Amino acid sequence: QVQLVESGGGLVQSGGSLRLSCAASGSSFRIYVMAWYRQAPGKQRELVARISSGGNTNYAESVEGRFTISRDNAKNTVYLQMNNLKSDDTAVYYCSRALPLPQYWGQGTQVTVSS
Repeated sequence: QVQLVESGGGLVQSGGSLRLSCAASGSSFRIYVMAWYRQAPGKQRELVARISSGGNTNYAESVEGRFTISRDNAKNTVYLQMNNLKSDDTAVYYCSRALPLPQYWGQGTQVTVSS
């Protein structure tokens, strides 16, 4: 069982920045592929960014160049730095252990961007 606890969400004005954090339990964090997803009201959950155990990253086209995913294996933590936020970024953001299976999810943290 892996526990994931997100923090760092909140209300921010358009153009502002937020950093989300996700602390994971377990002693094998360094081998996990970690990811951030988001779900806006009335929409399906979508992948925002993913980071491999080796630090390779992938981003959704909608956040490329504005968001940065990173990890600190010593702290069992993955981050999502979000810059130049837009109203379309408003959603509940979920941390996930994507691999190895099974996939685990955090409880989610709300990000609201006001225009």
